[in-house]
Amino acid sequence: QVQLVESGGGSVQSGGSLRLSCAVSGGISSEYNMGWFRQAPGNGREGIASIDNSGRRMYVSDVKGRFTISQDNAKTTFYLQMDDLKPEDTAIYICALRRGGTQYTAEFQFRPEFWNYWGQGTQVTVSS
Repeated sequence: QVQLVESGGGSVQSGGSLRLSCAVSGGISSEYNMGWFRQAPGNGREGIASIDNSGRRMYVSDVKGRFTISQDNAKTTFYLQMDDLKPEDTAIYICALRRGGTQYTAEFQFRPEFWNYWGQGTQVTVSS
């Protein structure tokens, strides 16, 4: 079965950077979207960045210009480069895969119920 494992979380001061990784294993036999979500205490999961099978990227406005999603050539790992981090970015960051290679419109792309596989999450803490 498909498994996703995040790494790279930690603590950083405001303005710093982190690079999160998501290792994909178990075999992927169809086209996928890959994405990153985050969840702060007391809040639901919020989609923040995704990349579809064609390499098309989508970001929510809160992170656009600061975060970059990418994947390696073998598509066995994908990443979230996080720059200019702010305290409000503090959350558990979760990687996810969705079956199907086509990006949805912005209204639907980050609805959690449409994503099929999830990692366990990695904590990111940004201090003032």
